[in-house]
Parts: sequence; C-alpha cells; structure tokens
Amino acid sequence: MPELKYISGFGNECASEDPRCPGALPEGQNNPQVCPYNLYAEQLSGSAFTCPRGTNKRSWLYRILPSVSHKPFESIDQGNVTHNWDEVDPDPNQLRWKPFEIPKTSQKKVDFVNGLHTLCGAGDIRSNNGLAVHIFLCNSSMDDRCFYNSDGDFLIVPQKGKLLIYTEFGKMCVQPNEICVIQRGMRFSIDVFEETRGYILEVYGVHFELPDLGPIGANGLANPRDFLIPVAWYEDRQVQGGYTVINKYQGKLFAAKQAVSPFNVVAWHGNYTPYKYNLENFMVINSVAFDHADPSIFTVLTAKSVRPGVAIADFVIFPPRWGVAAKTFRPPYYHRNCMSEFMGLIRGHYEAKQGGFLPGGGSLHSSMTPHGPDADCFEKASKATLVPERIADGTMAFMFESSLSLAVTKWGLKTSSCLDENYYKCWEPLKSHFTPNSRNPAGPK
Repeated sequence: MPELKYISGFGNECASEDPRCPGALPEGQNNPQVCPYNLYAEQLSGSAFTCPRGTNKRSWLYRILPSVSHKPFESIDQGNVTHNWDEVDPDPNQLRWKPFEIPKTSQKKVDFVNGLHTLCGAGDIRSNNGLAVHIFLCNSSMDDRCFYNSDGDFLIVPQKGKLLIYTEFGKMCVQPNEICVIQRGMRFSIDVFEETRGYILEVYGVHFELPDLGPIGANGLANPRDFLIPVAWYEDRQVQGGYTVINKYQGKLFAAKQAVSPFNVVAWHGNYTPYKYNLENFMVINSVAFDHADPSIFTVLTAKSVRPGVAIADFVIFPPRWGVAAKTFRPPYYHRNCMSEFMGLIRGHYEAKQGGFLPGGGSLHSSMTPHGPDADCFEKASKATLVPERIADGTMAFMFESSLSLAVTKWGLKTSSCLDENYYKCWEPLKSHFTPNSRNPAGPK
C-alpha cells in the first residue's frame, strides 16, 4: 500500500484538493452558483450554526454527487449493537474479560459493521448525552458498504490488525498503537488485512477535545501538531447492484442503496474532519519526587460534560515511562472512584496485573467499586528497591473513564462467553501486614 499523506494539527481550519483536479476549491466563497468542475457544494455541520466560534465545527465538501442521492433507508438486523442499558440487572462487581474472540475467516466473513458488539454504556442518545463502549471483531473488508453514525463520535482503538479507512475527506491507515476519531455524520468504510480486533469509545452529543493543561503550561501530553488529517481523495465509481450506506440512528441500524461510491469528494475545507494520532507521540508527565500522581496526567482526549472539570469520557493511556518516585508505592494505588473505568490492553502487560489481563480483553471497575493492584504486584512493589526504572516498556494499556455509571450489556455479561469469573481471586491472597507494636516497620533497603 503506498504511503498516505496527511495534514498536521488538531482542530485546525484546513483545505485540501485531490491533485487530479487542481483549483477544485471555490475562491472567496463557499457556495458559488456553479462550482469548479461542476461539483456540488455540501456543508457538514458538527455543531449548531450559532455555537461560539471556538466550538463551531463545520466543513464544506465539493463532491461529484451530493450525499442525498440515495434510496430510502430501511431497518436492518441490529446484530450485537444496542443502546438498551436495561437488558440485564446492574452488576457492581469488578469485571474482567478474556480476549474477545475474533471470528475465523474460514467459518464466516464478518466486516467492521457486522463485527460491532456493544459492551457497556450509559445515557440517552435522543438527548445527546452519554456514551457506549463497543468491541469490533472482524475478518473481512467492507466491500461496497460504508457506515455513518448519527448518534455520536467514534474513537477507534485497533488492537490487532491495521485498518485502511476510507472517508469522505480522504484515506487513513491506522495501526495498533494508533487511534482515530471519526466524528458524527462522517461516512467511512474499513478494509482489513487479517483477523482484526479493537475497541471503540462512542460519545453522544459532544466532541473530543485536547485536555486543558493548566499549570503544566503550553506544552505536553498530546501535542496538537501530532494529530493527522487525511488529504482529499475521490473515486468516481458507479456500483453495479448499488452501494450500501449503513446508518446508526437512535441506536438502531438502517441501510440505503445508492448508485455511486460515497467517497466522491474532490475537495474540502473546514475544521470538522476525521483524524488519527500515534500514541507513541504522547509526552508523558509524571512524578519526579514522591507519591503517585492521578491518572488524569495521562489524558489524551476528553469529551467534556456541562460540569466544569467533569468529563462524559476521557481517553487515558499508560505508556512506557520512567519511574523515579522515592519513598513511594509506585504501581497504581487501591482506589474507589466516583467515575467508571473501562480498561483495555493493546499490547504487553499492565503494570498492576501481570497475569489475567491480556491484550484484546478488558476490565470494568464501576462507580465506587474498589480496585487496585493484585496481591503479587503489591508484595513485589512493597519490597522493591526504589531505583530509577523503566515502566511499561513494550506495553500500552488504556482507559475509557466516564462520570456516568455504565451498564453492561447481555452480550458483555453472557453471550460473549469471555467474562472471567475468577477475576476477584487476584485479590484473595492479600494479607494483613499490620504491626500494632511498631509504627515504623523495616522496609526495603
């Protein structure tokens, strides 16, 4: 596959033309009476027209045919996609899943849409407030099929297998240890090259932003210039038998037929685009004296709620870094949290749980449910000699953290058959080290 080109910068005003049609962007206006090359002008709005300039999101697309050129939508099989958070009774226990099983190509062809499975979520799609966590498990490309989401943004985290993503704005290649965001309403299709697996964080009614840096200053964490936006690319292709456009609307799936490929945008400009990011570019902030800083220092992207400082969802990573804190228990501390924490593992192992938590699996620690290092991790970290050390080399764990209380679906608890019924046992060996007659017991030397 030839190397793809990108535009750099998060949330920038960008403009792009397919080089086969130079001058395809109108000059000085958005909607001329006749567009260059006799294209159609179409605006894609990611915010209300009247949003303040800093949060107003829209792009103008100049395309061979407008996206309205399709037959009526009809309801199709939902598969394992749902927004029903009352399928099963609530479960406050610590939950962990073994790696989700990818269907074998020899048994059944499954593309990205057919391979979507809703694991958990909360909120209401119709009121544009909430989120869902999905797992995608596929082995085939989306041939003459595309998807768009009327309900929210998709943050896609591939874990196994690279994705070649066709969008109305151009093409992106997204590999494990990279992420991409396909924002609400954008049509896309995904090619895969092997049995493929990954995670999706969907947020309703808001968009992902870079977190505020506060006292950190102007630089650090995920830098805006490291986010990449595809450049314009089009195909002028008639599809015999029709091209299928799949829409997720109010949590349900619908499909419509059209005669041509939807990726017929010759040029575009605006600030509402898909984008990707390589997690290796994250500039880590960490404790250099003592104690354990909160995991919010590892936030890549946030989807804010109306309450200051409280997110509908944060995307947080735990990348390779140095640990140097003195007099400190260095792994994550034992914790009860008003937030919900879903964790996944892209590669390697997670520092607080060396066994059981595997790439392609996940865990959910719900609001106020206690969690923390397993017994073996606690014993080793309590006795370790504290010298500067590399943490998490060859590893990338991540967290979808939310202020909402997440409900797990029937697929997550039962149908997937991946729930680890023995998860709680990793804490059973914890034992009391209480020394009532010695306030300062001997520690590691």
